[in-house]
Amino acid sequence: MDLSQLRDAMASKSYDRIADICDDLMLQIASSRGVEFLEEWPCAVHLLGHIYVNDLNSARFLWKSLPPGVKERNPEIMAVWKIGQCLWTRDRAGVYGAIRDFRWSPEILDFVMAFSGKRTLIYQQRMFQLLLSAYSTITTADTAQFMGMSEEAAVDYAVRHGWALDPVTGMLTVRRESMVSKQKVDPSKLQRLTEFVFHLEH
Repeated sequence: MDLSQLRDAMASKSYDRIADICDDLMLQIASSRGVEFLEEWPCAVHLLGHIYVNDLNSARFLWKSLPPGVKERNPEIMAVWKIGQCLWTRDRAGVYGAIRDFRWSPEILDFVMAFSGKRTLIYQQRMFQLLLSAYSTITTADTAQFMGMSEEAAVDYAVRHGWALDPVTGMLTVRRESMVSKQKVDPSKLQRLTEFVFHLEH
C-alpha cells in the first residue's frame, strides 16, 4: 500500500489536505483489495483529517464504516473519535479533555497538537463571544470550564478583554462593547415611507 502522498502531507504539515488524500487513497485501494486493507490503514489519521477540517459528517461516516475489530485493536482511533463525539455534542470542555487525556503516538502527535492549537483558538473566541452574549456575571470556575483553560488563564483572558474580577466573590462581570450603529437615512426612502404611512391612514 503506497501511502507516500499521505506521509508527504503529514511531513509538510499540510493537515487541511489529509482528509481528501485519505479519501482518494482509500477508494483506490478498496477497489483493488476490498476491506482487508483496513487493518493496515491509518484510520486515526484519516478520522482526524475530517475532524481537522470540521467535516464531522464524513468523520461519523468513516467511524461507522470501520469494522469493530479495527476500532478495538487501536485505542488511538477510539481517542480521535472521542474528540469527534465531543465536537458533535458541542462539549467544548470535553474536546480539551479528550486531547489532553490520551498519550498520542509520535506519528500523530504533531497533527493532534496542530488541531488542538487551531481549534483552541477558534473555540476560545467562540466561547468568549457566547459568554459575552449570555452572561452579565459568571464565576471564574465556569468561565474556565467553558473556555477550556485554567481559572488563572481564563481570568487573565477575560480581564484583558475588559471584564472586571471581584476577588471577594470570584465573579467576573461581563463588559459588553458598546455598539454604535451608524445609519444613513436616505431622504427618498424616508419620503416613500411617509407616503406609505399616509396612504394607510387615509
